[in-house]
Amino acid sequence: MTTDKFDDLPETRRRGLERMEQVYGFDMSDGDGDFFRYTADHLFADIWNRPGLSDRDRRLVLIGLLAGSGGQDVLTIQIPAAYAAGELDETELREIVILLCHYAGWPMGSRVNAIVEDTIAKAERKWRAGEE
Repeated sequence: MTTDKFDDLPETRRRGLERMEQVYGFDMSDGDGDFFRYTADHLFADIWNRPGLSDRDRRLVLIGLLAGSGGQDVLTIQIPAAYAAGELDETELREIVILLCHYAGWPMGSRVNAIVEDTIAKAERKWRAGEE
C-alpha cells in the first residue's frame, strides 16, 4: 500500500506507517517519541516486513500470545483487522476461541469469543447496510 501522505517522511518511517495501515486496517499518522519510533520504524518497517511468515501466520502467533498474556486491548484491534483482511474467516476465528479456552483459560477464551462475535456481527451489519 503506497500513499502520498507519507512521501515527505524518511523511507523507514514511510514503510512502517504504510505497513501499520495494512496490518491494522485503519489510517495512521506520524507520531512523536521513542515509543512511536520503535513501533513504526522497527516493529512495522522491519519485523512485520521480514520474509518467512505470512501476515496470517504472524497474526495467529500474536493472537495466541495476546490471549495468553491478557492483551485484550490489542486483541480488539488484531481480531477485526485479521477478519477484515481476509486472513481469518468466521470458522477459523471461532476455532481459535475453542483452542484458546483450553490453553489460555476459559475466562480469556470467553473474552476472545466476545471480540470474535462482535467482529462478525459488525461485519454482517455493515454488509447488510451496503445491501440495501
